[in-house]
Amino acid sequence: MNGSSPGVEDGRDHAREQGSAIAWVESPLQMLCAVEAHHSGLLGAHALVVPRAKLRPLAVTRREIVRLGLPAGLELAVPAPEMPRPHRGVSWAVGDAFSGKVQAGWLTALPGRIVIVDDGLATIRLLELLTGRIGTPLLRARATASPLRKVLGAAAGMRLRAAARSGRLSIFTALPVPADLARAVRDKGAELITHDFAWLRSQPLRKPGPEERTVVLGTSLVRNGLIHRDRYFTWLAGLGSAEPVAYFPHRREDPNDLARVREQPGITVYDGGAPAEMTLRGLGAQQRVLSLPSTAVTSLRVLLSARGVAVETVDVPDEWWTAQAAPSLRSHLSMFAHHDTGVTG
Repeated sequence: MNGSSPGVEDGRDHAREQGSAIAWVESPLQMLCAVEAHHSGLLGAHALVVPRAKLRPLAVTRREIVRLGLPAGLELAVPAPEMPRPHRGVSWAVGDAFSGKVQAGWLTALPGRIVIVDDGLATIRLLELLTGRIGTPLLRARATASPLRKVLGAAAGMRLRAAARSGRLSIFTALPVPADLARAVRDKGAELITHDFAWLRSQPLRKPGPEERTVVLGTSLVRNGLIHRDRYFTWLAGLGSAEPVAYFPHRREDPNDLARVREQPGITVYDGGAPAEMTLRGLGAQQRVLSLPSTAVTSLRVLLSARGVAVETVDVPDEWWTAQAAPSLRSHLSMFAHHDTGVTG
């Protein structure tokens, strides 16, 4: 991935035509990627980023981004309880393409362009659905949907495909999209832009990272019932008994699980909130990051490889997985396990 890739240059060309954009974000990664999309020129000269209200991680991330200093032409609005409605012709950036409210908005509003900013693994699923069979509803993986919800998802898929055919759909991601899938997306007419956190990498470090040599990223796989809890905690206990460990929770980890992590000898839980990409970018070459398969592995490699920090994926043993972890999900996660970002400096 490279910040000067042709895709990003195309994004800058669009800026002369787009004028302005509104971005609705519901996760820290979505917020950070909206800032990166504006920095790349994809959201036009003026963009308003509106975070969803009452989500602490979003509030923390907003505070950290403001502290760094916003790119010119970007405004971070105060959190709002409802998604804003873009005026006709204004570009509309969203992260969660599977949200019912977002999908209903696509059917009733008339945005100039639709921009999908990165939302982790869900972004890859969206690309697969968009390039799949016509009429396939846009629904979350493992979702149980009512007939009405399926109809909405199918209609939203038709609207996105129409936007792609007319050159009004862009997907902005830091993920390594497989070549065949990327080709299929572009064949549909959509613009697929990969980025390498150019804005964040250009920002000065405000505070040092944790002092522990080993940093572990928390996971949502336990709470989602995809891996066995006891197997995970046995692994953590082994790490903590060998050396001091810094643990950065996943924003969706169960509070009871976090309380159990805090009780583990040798493990210090850091109160995160902001994305790991922001929190850990100051690590040094003597440190390493361990993570179960996660899209954060890819982005941290982009940010930390030049600093000599090893970002290692811990392969999940077969006996860790529960019956709820379908082979397709395991395959999706393995896509990011050992991907080489190609970034050398």
